Amino acid sequence: MKKSLIILGLMSLSLSSVLKAQDEDTRDRLTIGFRAGINYSNVWDAQGQDFKASPRIGFAGGVFAGIPLGTFLGFQPEVLLSQKGFQGSGTLLDQPYSFSRTTTYIDVPLQLQLKPSEFLTIVLGPEYSYLINEENTYTYGINSSSQEQAFNNDNIRKNIFGLIVGADVIIERFVISGRVGWDLQTNNGNGTSSTPRYKNQWGQLTIGFKI
Repeated sequence: MKKSLIILGLMSLSLSSVLKAQDEDTRDRLTIGFRAGINYSNVWDAQGQDFKASPRIGFAGGVFAGIPLGTFLGFQPEVLLSQKGFQGSGTLLDQPYSFSRTTTYIDVPLQLQLKPSEFLTIVLGPEYSYLINEENTYTYGINSSSQEQAFNNDNIRKNIFGLIVGADVIIERFVISGRVGWDLQTNNGNGTSSTPRYKNQWGQLTIGFKI
């Protein structure tokens, strides 16, 4: 009987500690973590060109920090490796073509946090993206060499600014994040490109962990 009372007491203390930890508001604490998941990306603003696109799935992941500016506000910078792209078809040099493009960026979103509760954070802000790699797969009719050369010699913009908005759902140390983003600048560097002019748009879903 005495042992049972001791075990029951220890269980009660443990349960009280867990409930206290769950009730503790951590919105005013500095947090650091990492997250990984997928991008579902496509393009927009094709400027009326003979160009149709469908979406692609790519990797997204990196690190984040939550810097409190009080209980209800904060600043959340991130550094992410982010794959975007699309599958397209259209005409180039009066010839039909189809191709897929995967672009890999270093994304740096600088987000304002709105924290209505300790379980939910809304984020929004600008994002800087730097292009580090581009992979293209081509399917052409005739004159494929000249069309492929036009794509390979295209003046692609490496530095792009955009906007991002989303939300984080916090479950203890785990963070489920959803984002949508849009580039504000087109992909071509000087506006003279003969290949399709576009801006990236994407949805992002990741799972993270606060260290």
